Amino acid sequence: MTDTQEYPWIKHYPEGVPATINPDIYESLPDFQEKICQEYGDAPVFTSLGKTMTYKEFDEKVTAFASYLQSLPGVEQGDRVAVMMPNLLQYPICLFGIMKAGLIVVNVNPLYTARELGGQLKDSGAKVLVIIENFAKTFEKIQKDSPVEHVITTQVGDLLSAPKRLLVNFMLKKVKKMVPEFNLEHVVSFRDALAQGASRKFNPVKLDRYDIALLQYTGGTTGIAKGAMLTHRNVLANLQQTGVWISGDFKKKTEVVMTALPLYHIFSLTALCSFLQWGARMVLIANPRDMKGLVKECEKQHFTVICGVNTLFNGLLNTPGFDQVDFKMLKLTVGGGTQVQKSVAERWKEVTGAHIIEAYGLTECSPGVAANPMNTPWNGSVGFPFPSTVVSIRGEGFKDLGFWTTPQEIPEHTGEICVKGPQVMRGYWDKPEETAAVLRDGWLRTGDIGNMDSNGRITITDRQKDMILVSGFNVYPNEIEGVLQSMPEILECGVVGVPNEKSGERVKAVIVKKDPSLTVEQVKAYCRQNLTGYKMPKEIVFVDSIPKTPVGKILRRELKDIVAKEEAPVKQETEGQKSEN
Repeated sequence: MTDTQEYPWIKHYPEGVPATINPDIYESLPDFQEKICQEYGDAPVFTSLGKTMTYKEFDEKVTAFASYLQSLPGVEQGDRVAVMMPNLLQYPICLFGIMKAGLIVVNVNPLYTARELGGQLKDSGAKVLVIIENFAKTFEKIQKDSPVEHVITTQVGDLLSAPKRLLVNFMLKKVKKMVPEFNLEHVVSFRDALAQGASRKFNPVKLDRYDIALLQYTGGTTGIAKGAMLTHRNVLANLQQTGVWISGDFKKKTEVVMTALPLYHIFSLTALCSFLQWGARMVLIANPRDMKGLVKECEKQHFTVICGVNTLFNGLLNTPGFDQVDFKMLKLTVGGGTQVQKSVAERWKEVTGAHIIEAYGLTECSPGVAANPMNTPWNGSVGFPFPSTVVSIRGEGFKDLGFWTTPQEIPEHTGEICVKGPQVMRGYWDKPEETAAVLRDGWLRTGDIGNMDSNGRITITDRQKDMILVSGFNVYPNEIEGVLQSMPEILECGVVGVPNEKSGERVKAVIVKKDPSLTVEQVKAYCRQNLTGYKMPKEIVFVDSIPKTPVGKILRRELKDIVAKEEAPVKQETEGQKSEN
């Protein structure tokens, strides 16, 4: 089958959703942003910390920032600019300003350690870094070893009105001590950058749809962090695909989107861009871990959309006051990153009146691949492929395993999920071998395992062999093992994921000591210096040996068996205590 119209999932699309989309409506993401801002003008686009910005103001600041970047010596079209900050008004300005200047965005997790940050900056070759001052100390540790030539620092309150701006920045720096002292070279403040850019004439840049817009870092399917090269056309295609999927229920200039997921995550970033099509107002949440604060924001905003992962939904449901929020405007809840647990989905429906619509995607697909239609109850699947998207289940020899029609047929039709469509990345930055390993004849090999029924509905049954999914974030054992192995007191180690109600999975490390006096506390302290919080081993087990193959490869399944046996007595004890009570 070559015609998308022939695929079985098409007839199950929501009413009005076409079989294909046109990914070439806009010339580039900046072209999209400019036209959207012209259309919606004085309508509100972003709200952050009580400050609301209009589409017109947003466009002016994007142009000013782009103009400033053009003025930087040694920075040329196609160079990379890293952005390291939480969800603030500054983020979308930087995002679109960088692209408007003809440069490539490199999104960075602001919680990265110096080691992680240094690795990403070196790999991308970023010449410019935009960083919130709260984490500038992290960059200071590796600045001299990085390719960064220009640093732009910003403070949390930089785009708030004068009295509040000064108060917020003072409180965070002087009272709450949330901004460690730092000493950086070649620094300019974000406010000064905007002012300088506004005083200069912007020189329009010729962009091609196939130019790279983002280097979005991911462990991909092999576990080593790589920059997925997402073109302007890749992202624009996904905006169209997700846009038509929800078009039946959305109205222009009326939607309010609760943006709690961090924008450095491709799920959140593309969702934000997608909702711009409707002239929506995005409420940017700088600290989604503050559940009480998030609930208060939910009470204020009368939001119509929220995107999240299972951890976020579960956290909200277990925060006092959330069940008292007025949800009468809520029309869309999208769950991604990891499977939403049935119990969470059912309770969300009970509390909010809305279903969580499960979707499936990955960084390499910008990220959307499939979703359930709106108002679909939890069914354990991730729905149907988006328009202009073909999904095939492949087995040994890349053989298409086809669809299953009865439950008995599922095993023989379960294999690797492969995707073809305009949203599929160009490849991995400067890694031709890794690119060749996942792109084959136009198909992206996702590394995810699943099946598809005769209606075209996709169910994911397993994930990449070794990957651990913590609250929607990919965690790869190789990286954590590398950090642990660098600790002199450790002889060898292995890392696995174990189920966890709160985060989906948690990281567990199995260690053979070199120094008999090594303690769990020492290992955790060492990890904190080198790993972001969600990558941290939450539990550590000391053993006499690690199961390995004859060539020295860790046998992770046997390692999981060791962990399971180690946990069994605890589980039995807990069950016994329950029965006694």
